[in-house]
Amino acid sequence: MSAKLDVNAAHGGHLINRIASEDERQEFLAQAERLPRVQLDERATSDLVMIAIGGFSPLNGFMEQADYENVVTDMRLVNGLPWSIPVTLSVSEEIADPLKEGSWVRLDDPTGRFVGVLELTQKYRYNKAHEATHVYRTNETKHPGVKVVYDQGPINLAGPVWLLERDGHPLFPKYQIDPVESRRMFQEKGWKTVVGFQTRNPIHRAHEYIQKCALETVDGLFLHPLVGATKSDDIPADVRMRCYEIMMEHYFPQDRVILAINPSAMRYAGPREAIFHAIVRKNYGCTHFIVGRDHAGVGDYYGTYDAQHIFDEFEPGELGILPMKFEHAFYCTRTEQMATTKTSPSKPEERVHLSGTKVREMLRRGELPPPQFSRPEVAAELAKAMQG
Repeated sequence: MSAKLDVNAAHGGHLINRIASEDERQEFLAQAERLPRVQLDERATSDLVMIAIGGFSPLNGFMEQADYENVVTDMRLVNGLPWSIPVTLSVSEEIADPLKEGSWVRLDDPTGRFVGVLELTQKYRYNKAHEATHVYRTNETKHPGVKVVYDQGPINLAGPVWLLERDGHPLFPKYQIDPVESRRMFQEKGWKTVVGFQTRNPIHRAHEYIQKCALETVDGLFLHPLVGATKSDDIPADVRMRCYEIMMEHYFPQDRVILAINPSAMRYAGPREAIFHAIVRKNYGCTHFIVGRDHAGVGDYYGTYDAQHIFDEFEPGELGILPMKFEHAFYCTRTEQMATTKTSPSKPEERVHLSGTKVREMLRRGELPPPQFSRPEVAAELAKAMQG
């Protein structure tokens, strides 16, 4: 088993790199005005970046029909490799019609800047309801992931991509650590086992507890908050990152933790996204991945621990990254420490549980969450942001 968890093995065997060389870039830029163009939205732009830097290895472009259909129904690429979320470029019929298979397509970001090229190998129709019910387990458009599917065009453009332009992240340039670099950092530190942590919410005591429990058993912790497109009512990325910086400064052993940003967009696909998030962290060099309560969930669409159970649908070693499954942590007033039902003898009334929603409500009212829920410095930072 441990032989399969080689810290240097990306998903599919090697790390993909689709960043154009300077010569290739100049060649494409010279054709800029002649190429048909497709404008990407925020999510497609972040998918382009994740493919190019190897975060979505073994994908080298947007999925062709056979891979797409296999992933939607069976959570596998055609070659049998586990993969749980379709990565596609969907456009309207008006945009798709004039494009010829076998030609190059210019990809522009939401501001209209030429950022990439697609070698169009295929364009195909797909069934939105089929994708929604399989990937998101619902076809209700009030689910944010399903809404994206229903709002996008009916034709998928497929083929390998090249990334031509990429700026440093406007807010977090020093945390923009690509898989090649994170792997090098793990190696330099001598970390053979690394646990990844995904979040789109601000860090609170329950997160800190499970991160530190995991860190007791591995060499390093890779804190990897997602900063791509999220729901409008999620706490903004800059606030979440500031909270992590505070935690790094005061509450974590700095030589055993690396903080970096994950430029992906959230899908809110619950269990399927837990598998997807684990594979992405494997590509960054992690050997383990924390899966807590309702990972990547939204509303009441998924059972509390569905995102943990889905890992059992794969053979041991097949994913090449080990899930570390944690129950919902709380502050136990009897033992006066963070705990879960696995370690605490407490009754329900002796447990301090606060949901992210409740905390947001408190902060909006100008109240600070109790220290049992959030470190005071983090609570103050959140309150400042919410009041601002």
